[in-house]
Amino acid sequence: MIGHHFTKFDPRKEGKTKFEQLLDVFMQLLTYTNGDVSEALDWMNQLDKEYELTNNEYGMGDFIDELKEKGYIQENQVSGEIKITSKTEQGIRKRSLEEIFGKLKKTKTGDHHTFKPGGGDEINPETRPFQFGDTLEQIDFTTSIRNAQINHGIESFNMQEDDLAIRETDFKSQTSTVLMIDISHSMILYGEDRITPAKKVAMALSELITTKYPKDTLDIVVFGNDAWPVEIKDLPYLQVGPYHTNTVAGLEMAMDILRRRKNPNKQIFMITDGKPTCLKIGKRYYKNSFGLDRRITNRCLNLAAQCKKLKVPITTFMIATDPYLQRFVQEFTETNSGKAFFASLDRLGAFIFRDFENGKRKTVY
Repeated sequence: MIGHHFTKFDPRKEGKTKFEQLLDVFMQLLTYTNGDVSEALDWMNQLDKEYELTNNEYGMGDFIDELKEKGYIQENQVSGEIKITSKTEQGIRKRSLEEIFGKLKKTKTGDHHTFKPGGGDEINPETRPFQFGDTLEQIDFTTSIRNAQINHGIESFNMQEDDLAIRETDFKSQTSTVLMIDISHSMILYGEDRITPAKKVAMALSELITTKYPKDTLDIVVFGNDAWPVEIKDLPYLQVGPYHTNTVAGLEMAMDILRRRKNPNKQIFMITDGKPTCLKIGKRYYKNSFGLDRRITNRCLNLAAQCKKLKVPITTFMIATDPYLQRFVQEFTETNSGKAFFASLDRLGAFIFRDFENGKRKTVY
């Protein structure tokens, strides 16, 4: 008797070659291993042993050969060291954008709409009835003709004012953004990896801006005992260090970067999970990890006030639930007239992307 054999359907693998399936896993592992190819491939072998990622026709050796052939990794012929290429770096950023922005489009969580529709350069999918003052360019003729056919019939076609539908647009403003990322030791304390979600958000945001908003600028600043800028291409390799949290140094560098930017709209996004615990006074580091040090927090509040005078809003994404830390963030936010989100790690991307997209929109009459 001839029957049917059913297997478990996995929509993520549908239509993908074995190489493409393994490449998705490899890209994810590179984010967790800070771009270390050898460690990522070692994890691939462990996963293959446990979950049978490969088969008799296509093994892990074939995958490595194909990675080299297609330019994802390159091997130093002298030292034997294997590194990822710029193609892989961009691929990781694209996958981060798809992972975060794909989830974002399916959910309403973190949807903080602050804009109003008006005339501009991006078309909205929604239409509304015609109102006095609307221009000819705003009329959606396809929808309007359909309305006229429904309202009056096809035989005696005519179009009236009530049939007209307006397609609204939003004006997209140019923005200079500095994304600050806390890389202090607390970002991996207590068995929780907080730096990887922060890196994924930074990579996704950089990919969004460079592809969708090429006139915008994005600068990334990391801060521990000190603060320093990192290039977009360096994001996959970002890792925490044995640092305290010098929030003041990060804010000062972000402000210095924004002073040199020509865009009229400027903003700072700050991802942190802990309290400010460090200052640099001359060549000496002033540190205090026990509670909130008034000398350190006052400097932070002074910088928040300076940013307010310069019309630079600071949006803080706090990955912590300690009540006393939340109170400090609230005071910091009130001083700057900015915004604060107390975000869980799995919703961090949604919060940041909603806030960034909403900040791009301006009311135009």
